[in-house]
Amino acid sequence: MINAKPDARPRTASPSLPAPPAGRATRGPLHMIGNAHIDAVWLWPWQEGYQEARATFRAALDRIEEYPDFVFTCDSVGYLAWIEEHDPELFAELREQVHAGRFEIVGGWWVEPDCNIPGGEGFVRHALYSQRFLADRFGIMASVGCNVDPFGQNATIPQLLLKSGMDSYVFMRPQPHEAELPGPTFWWRAADGSQVLTYRIPHEYCSPAGHLGTHVGKALAQLPHTTDPLMCFYGVGNHGGGPTRANIDSILELDGSDQFPRMRFSTVGAFFDAAAGGDLPEYTGEIQPHGVGCYSSHSGIKKLIRTTEHALQAAEKWAAVAGVAAGMPPVTGEIETAWRQVLLNHFHDTAAGTALPSAYEDARDQLGEARSIAARLQNRAIQSISRQIAVPAEDGMAPLAVFNPHPWPVRTTVEVEFGSQLGRGAIVAVDDTDRRVPVQVARSSTVTGGRRVLVVPVELPPLGYRLYRLYADPATSPAADEGFVLENEHIRAEIDPDTGWLSGLLHKASGADLIDGKAARAAHAAVLNDPTDTWGHGVVSYRDVIGAFTPVAVRVVESGPVRKVVRVDSAYGSSTLREDFVLAAGARDVEVRVTIDWHERLRMLKLRFPTGLAGVTATHAIPYGHLERTADGHETVSHTWVDVSGETPAGSAGLSVLNDAKYGVDVADGDIGLTALRSPPYAWHTPEPLPEDGDYEAMDQGVQRFTYRLLPHDGDWRAAGTTRAAAELDQRPVALLESFHDGPMPQHRSFAEVRDAGNVVITVVKRAEDGGGHIVRGHETHGVAATATVHLSFLRRTVVTEFDPHEIKTLFVPHDRSLPVVETDLLEGPLNHSEDQQEDRTA
Repeated sequence: MINAKPDARPRTASPSLPAPPAGRATRGPLHMIGNAHIDAVWLWPWQEGYQEARATFRAALDRIEEYPDFVFTCDSVGYLAWIEEHDPELFAELREQVHAGRFEIVGGWWVEPDCNIPGGEGFVRHALYSQRFLADRFGIMASVGCNVDPFGQNATIPQLLLKSGMDSYVFMRPQPHEAELPGPTFWWRAADGSQVLTYRIPHEYCSPAGHLGTHVGKALAQLPHTTDPLMCFYGVGNHGGGPTRANIDSILELDGSDQFPRMRFSTVGAFFDAAAGGDLPEYTGEIQPHGVGCYSSHSGIKKLIRTTEHALQAAEKWAAVAGVAAGMPPVTGEIETAWRQVLLNHFHDTAAGTALPSAYEDARDQLGEARSIAARLQNRAIQSISRQIAVPAEDGMAPLAVFNPHPWPVRTTVEVEFGSQLGRGAIVAVDDTDRRVPVQVARSSTVTGGRRVLVVPVELPPLGYRLYRLYADPATSPAADEGFVLENEHIRAEIDPDTGWLSGLLHKASGADLIDGKAARAAHAAVLNDPTDTWGHGVVSYRDVIGAFTPVAVRVVESGPVRKVVRVDSAYGSSTLREDFVLAAGARDVEVRVTIDWHERLRMLKLRFPTGLAGVTATHAIPYGHLERTADGHETVSHTWVDVSGETPAGSAGLSVLNDAKYGVDVADGDIGLTALRSPPYAWHTPEPLPEDGDYEAMDQGVQRFTYRLLPHDGDWRAAGTTRAAAELDQRPVALLESFHDGPMPQHRSFAEVRDAGNVVITVVKRAEDGGGHIVRGHETHGVAATATVHLSFLRRTVVTEFDPHEIKTLFVPHDRSLPVVETDLLEGPLNHSEDQQEDRTA
């Protein structure tokens, strides 16, 4: 475990200032923060950002040498890692000035990420790898979070900061005209009760290169008249640069002026030290919005980030299990290498979709590297386990091992590309209890070699596997159902061929129909006029519907004992939309697989889901949490799911819409609108006009694919298990065709399970960064306290632990079973309180 403490980093003391002379402005003091905002990627590639970091830090060290009171503030650890890897002499100078208190490191995250798009575990990894880097290289950790440029702040940030060693936070967006706050300095509280001292930067985080009189004046115009400490950032930024000599000289001049407060070269840490003693207001919840178009700009980067984050989490779980169960060597170094690529591409202009086209070619390669690492590690881990399963040889049988990455049971279907080794007829699967399950044969993605896809219904143990034996089945397949009704024991969904959309979605247990029949006649795939820039500046909602996709063909493409698939092909202008509606036997949701071929510009595509619910509560997934918002039609950001719950003639019911790639959404009463895409020009920032000749490259042109699921339920989303259902969409089971071999493992095994607490989702099982044990992380998802029994059979440990409402909890499980399981912070370090030992039942 790491030993460096957040409060160990040097801070420039905040000396008491003499009373202002007669006639002097009675405000402040004003802490002047010299910084250089560095956009790693924006209107330039990352290679240029790499160079600008070096040039900026060199200039900062020169100013430190020239001005004895000047202090510089750096807010991104990834830039320090860049310097270390290519300019060790400069890195050594930076280390010296850090220890001297002249070069302040804040932020504690790899870059300034978009604070809406990354998943909860993505934010954890920013702190985990960044703070540990600082502790190792500098002997300190950041105590101040700092994200001056991102486009809105999610509501979980205070808990994420506090549990990673940071007790304060500074940001700028949204600005006062976009979001009202109780003051520039306030206590920001998360849903779990965590709070951090927070400051919103007035005016701008960077400044012109010259005299700062105007810049400081504009900042003061947004600040209250108070003698409490205030803070103003300065220095040339975006493309780096930092404070100039003219900047610094003007501060010395203005400090002597009666028209300005006392001004001093300072650090963000010194400001928060000075501000902490006052009677400050509190604020709870998210701080939004700024640039609502960012939630949907560039669909490709959004999907890459989501899928890569989950690929790494799944690979890490299997590597942890395989390390114990199959002797697989530790992979923490490879995992960190991959995560660093993800963290770089969390950078706000990349993840928000507001960078140059070439930035997304680089992102594709960088995230592709991370995905490739995840795929290799997962495959190595799963096959290390699978080779140890006892699979006796048997004529006419093909073994199939299916692995569940979640520590709870999962019932679903898997698809396997298959040849003709069992003939061309029907197939049946038999599990380890000799239970027979039907297998449906579907068309392969290739027309060569007699390939086909087997659709196999599976019931999987928690974080474990089950072996299925596949045989040729002489039974005759039932006749295909050619109607447009999808029905099983839980759901009845009917597709109207005239609209290409559902005319009904019946939740059988409650009797509630979750599709408003009248509203369903309106546009499901609505096309909106969207003349806003890439950020979506100046708007809070998108409502200008100018058309809709209309169906050109509706047909049944699969119908059998496992599932039915109805395909709807639609068109609008030069664009096409395909939605495959899939309902499996036993499924509690309708899966819709979407393929869009888009060729429109300055347009938006929204998929609408009208429910007809009354008295609606709209709930949205956020990083490691959820949030209720007003159903007012405003564009907002949701992670893996959004839910509307309310009243129907049959009673209380609702609809959760889950997805694997999208973030922008609006809810107007009981009508959910999922933003599938938007197509502004790349990196277009108003008021810059568009080229008169129309010669520009628009986003999201061509083919993209994603999946959403419709989960109807009675009561609210908690009863439906929406959070776990969304996790199952993002991390799906892995099916592996096996061979015959001996082995010590049974044909059905679970390695870890959460019991007694359906509202607790375990997201991380990994080897501890320092070795010596494993890390288990989970979060409470319903806003209700829980007692969870975490059974770690692969470690022969069972832990009983309490989760407070909305809590993110991390446990360290030592390899030595004589040692207790303890709660840690997100950095895998000890907590600051003594009641961190968990009830441990060693098997």
